[in-house]
Amino acid sequence: MSEQEKNDVAAVQRCEKAYNRLRDELSKVIVGQSDVIEQVLVAMFARGHALLEGVPGLAKTLLISSLAKSLHLSFKRIQFTPDLMPSDITGTEVIQEDPETHQRSYKFLAGPLFTNMLLADEINRTPPKTQAAMLEAMQERQVSAGGKIHGLPAPFFVLATQNPLEQEGTYPLPEAQLDRFLLHIKVDYPSPAEEWEVARRVTSGQMGDINAVLSGEEIIEFQKLVMRVPVSDQVLGYCWALVRATRPGTTEAPEFVNKWINWGAGPRGVLTLVTCAKARAILYGRYHATVQDVQAILKPAMRHRIAGNYAAQANGLNSEKLVDMLLQAIPADRKYEKPAA
Repeated sequence: MSEQEKNDVAAVQRCEKAYNRLRDELSKVIVGQSDVIEQVLVAMFARGHALLEGVPGLAKTLLISSLAKSLHLSFKRIQFTPDLMPSDITGTEVIQEDPETHQRSYKFLAGPLFTNMLLADEINRTPPKTQAAMLEAMQERQVSAGGKIHGLPAPFFVLATQNPLEQEGTYPLPEAQLDRFLLHIKVDYPSPAEEWEVARRVTSGQMGDINAVLSGEEIIEFQKLVMRVPVSDQVLGYCWALVRATRPGTTEAPEFVNKWINWGAGPRGVLTLVTCAKARAILYGRYHATVQDVQAILKPAMRHRIAGNYAAQANGLNSEKLVDMLLQAIPADRKYEKPAA
């Protein structure tokens, strides 16, 4: 075993310990939501952004702000509203006068986007022009203003929330921006026991203090580690087959895809499945991605990358059910090999 491999093995063990400590710290404030916490951390270690969707009162904002406290990262929150302007997010240039020379010059005042972790609260409540201001930052991790490029700090994550209710007065995210989010995470209602515990803790003031566990440098180290995690042709082929099967009109598409799906996932879907499977593997102290990792991350990775047609909507088939059908249609035990050119 080479020195790099020994270092990687040790790094995987540190990642597993850090993940367990993060869950312990977040459990002081957040009851349950283990799948949501796992998926958010997978997105972060895979160097991506996440969109959290759920009805009001499910502690989406509390979860993200608590996660920020458990990390040695700068954190800012933007409450998106219909009157929010792009410069309110990215920053703006102002004229300043030098007190000695009295010469005037433009100076860029950075907006709240310049942070390690950004909470974009209710992102679908702001107009498309302001939503578009996020695109360059999310993809290129930079902001262009006044003819200059301003780099964002590393690491950089956008964790956005949106409410599936009250569609009046909202601006649905376009598909191009949805695709910028690595994962689309659904936040569900708590179980009976969890809701009981939430009521007991909150009404009695028994909320613990969260201690920081990971630094920005350690997160960057884990992001680089994810890229070095090996993935077999079988796992890669399974991801490849799942994504190609979502495209209607192709030879790989099952019958239900041609019948119910309007458009399928692009190549970014394969990249997401492979990268997130590797990120999930190191969270659990494993040195390679498995088919089970792919299946665990399939719904948040694909639910915003496929769209059912009108016939599917009329029959009550949302993206959740279509992904379930996809999982049943593509066998994991089939032998996958690189296709011929």
